[in-house]
Amino acid sequence: MFAEMLRLILIFFFLTAATLGYSQVLENYDQEWTTSETKSFASRKEQYNLNLNIATFPESSVRFEIPAQSTIFLEGKLWRLFQKDTIFSVPLADLKHEFGKDTVEVTLVNDQIRSRSLPLKITKVMNAGREDISSVVKASQSGEVSRFIPQPIEDFYFTSLVGILFLLAIYRMAYPYLLGVLLQPLAVINAEDFSESGSLQKFFSFDILFYLLIVGMMISQIAVTGILIFRRDWLEGWIGWEYSSLILLWLAGAFLILVLTILKFIAIRIISYLFDLGKSEFAHFFYLLRLIVFGFSIMILVGSYFVVNNFSGLTTVFEGMVSGFFWFYVIGVSGLFLIMVNRLSFKKYHLFTYLCIAEMVPFLILSKWIMVLVQ
Repeated sequence: MFAEMLRLILIFFFLTAATLGYSQVLENYDQEWTTSETKSFASRKEQYNLNLNIATFPESSVRFEIPAQSTIFLEGKLWRLFQKDTIFSVPLADLKHEFGKDTVEVTLVNDQIRSRSLPLKITKVMNAGREDISSVVKASQSGEVSRFIPQPIEDFYFTSLVGILFLLAIYRMAYPYLLGVLLQPLAVINAEDFSESGSLQKFFSFDILFYLLIVGMMISQIAVTGILIFRRDWLEGWIGWEYSSLILLWLAGAFLILVLTILKFIAIRIISYLFDLGKSEFAHFFYLLRLIVFGFSIMILVGSYFVVNNFSGLTTVFEGMVSGFFWFYVIGVSGLFLIMVNRLSFKKYHLFTYLCIAEMVPFLILSKWIMVLVQ
């Protein structure tokens, strides 16, 4: 009886050993990582590099064991960003087909693994390797693997933020009273611009246009950040996502928004004239401009926190902020309607039609475009 049990144990042991030996380690890259340091405007990260030979053992797979909060680049191109510790395998044939080289440069960026080793092994993987690959696909679909690059966004984000604050400081020194009027929160409530003593009656002057340029820079910063988060492939195939390209895109977007803002004011003036509303276009325009400035200021501040502390959560936060700004603007237009009803002697349907043509229809069309962008 004892001999039969011992025989069964030995058989089970050899079967288990054979199963464990099914994947053989061919090459071990644990000791071949080289360390460097990448510096950005807002942070400093450890960078690990190695050259992965994909010409030897072409039927095998490369097994990755990646720590959390790591970004992997292959041949200088973003491959994946991992929020959690992840183990997976990729066939060498896939890498060979994708890059067409015998050696692939692997770069891992992480600021939390200064004292940890980075295991990377090439192993012969049969059925187990296929399971690893399918698990990576599931992880990518569930959101564990993200496809955006934090480093250029950090540099661009804080450079643009410093530029906006610098111009705002110059504006405050040159036009302190006007800046106070433009940013006064109570003006949204008391609607002083709708009175005859309203102080914003000169639109095409340098001080107003300078302020509109700063506002355009704020909107452009959020727009470029949103494109980088949701549609990075557009920039990658168009101008690239290098730091200099993002800065140029931001500045070009700011001037474009300035031109569109001027055209919007002209359109509001024309529509106001057609509806015989007098000079209400000034109050209308600057009332909503305050709301835009307040809304985008909050978005920039919240975005700054997540860019520094938790970049992987910025996508979800950005979606929430865009949705929140939509309703914030709709409520602002509703408040503008109530103010105009109380301050101007026009019928409600007359003002409602005016606001629909001047504000709501263009805003809903723009919102539809943004929804397509973030989906």
